[in-house]
Amino acid sequence: MGFVSFEFLFRIIGAIVGTIGGGMFGSWLAESVGISAEASVVVMGLVGFLAGLILTPYLTTRPLRFIARRLSSMSPDRLTAVIAGLFLGLVAAALLTLPLSLLPTPFGQIAPLIAAIVFCYLSIVILIARREDLQAFISNFRSAGQNVAAPPTPIIKQEETFILLDTSVIIDGRIVDISRTGFLRDTLLVPNFILFELQHIADSADPLRRNRGRRGLEILAELQNEALIRTEIRDIDVSEAREADTKLVALARHLRSPIMTNDYNLNRVAEIQGVTVLNVNDLANAVKAVFLPGETLAVKIIQQGRETDQGVGYLEDGTMVVVENGSHLIDTNAQVTVTKVLQTTAGRMIFAKT
Repeated sequence: MGFVSFEFLFRIIGAIVGTIGGGMFGSWLAESVGISAEASVVVMGLVGFLAGLILTPYLTTRPLRFIARRLSSMSPDRLTAVIAGLFLGLVAAALLTLPLSLLPTPFGQIAPLIAAIVFCYLSIVILIARREDLQAFISNFRSAGQNVAAPPTPIIKQEETFILLDTSVIIDGRIVDISRTGFLRDTLLVPNFILFELQHIADSADPLRRNRGRRGLEILAELQNEALIRTEIRDIDVSEAREADTKLVALARHLRSPIMTNDYNLNRVAEIQGVTVLNVNDLANAVKAVFLPGETLAVKIIQQGRETDQGVGYLEDGTMVVVENGSHLIDTNAQVTVTKVLQTTAGRMIFAKT
């Protein structure tokens, strides 16, 4: 029986209970005020019937549906922490039920319920915050039970370090090639709110944004399946922030981890707050070939420059080469001599002459 049939059943039960309760209230009201008992019972019974029919789902099936949806989307480690916290909270409240029930009325009846709610809440919050330690304890307990006779072996526990990925650097796609080189050793961490932002972009009505979001999801899947380093998607949230970029900076400060991004604004905000930023564009500029004035290089001139008689070509890494007196060499490969190298915010630019 699904939630729809359950909701209908609860509506009927709620309407019956509401009718009975409304009728009893109408009878009491008639005796208190001195009005017609029949009319009061009928009117209040109808009010109770409608109230029970309308409000019952909001007190029964709707909360159950919300809880079931949250539990189904919850990660296994978080769900384990919630269940363990609920159990420990109920145990602690049960131990205090007897002494709290000895308090004067009405505290003796209310205090055990309040204690159960408070202890369950605190236990769940604490275990969710320390769920990694809980998982490690369960794993160690399980392995100890399976290998009782095995001699203890020394274990060197090394603290895991992460690199947080921003939406822009995932959509960019160059992170896959960087991870394949083996230069990165830390685990790439994608919080769930970054994944949700990618999904939101992929569901956009704008075709360009939709294609960018889908590309980001494909890059993420490729990182998980083909990269040399580990990529993890974790159910991590930052309650004190609402936007994804703000959450990412706050999480980076909490984990003391760098952020990898191509977003200029996020780059500046993170640096202001003392968070290390790994910018893929800066990395691309850093690994470009270095040319000094006087060196010669081969370049294919493909278009006219801004100035008269200038030609423009590009190296394999995308570096722009502006060639003086090179407009007559368009669509040809030419040997040019470097005269000046400029580093701009857009990248490196080389000036040369034939």
